[in-house]
Amino acid sequence: MSTTDDLIKLKEKTGMNWKAFAKYFDIPYRTVQDWYLGKRGMPDYLLRLMTYKIEMEGLQRESREE
Repeated sequence: MSTTDDLIKLKEKTGMNWKAFAKYFDIPYRTVQDWYLGKRGMPDYLLRLMTYKIEMEGLQRESREE
């Protein structure tokens, strides 16, 4: 699975749209858009940090539905 696929899955877990997702992480929307479109590579460590933050702050959609 590619980093792009992992990024999409992470965003879907939060239930946010792309702009809200970018704002939440304080990453320029254009950068997130480029990652999504495959124009730029996303660092693996950053994806791990983003996943960790979402898990620690309980922002996963599954967690909110329980």
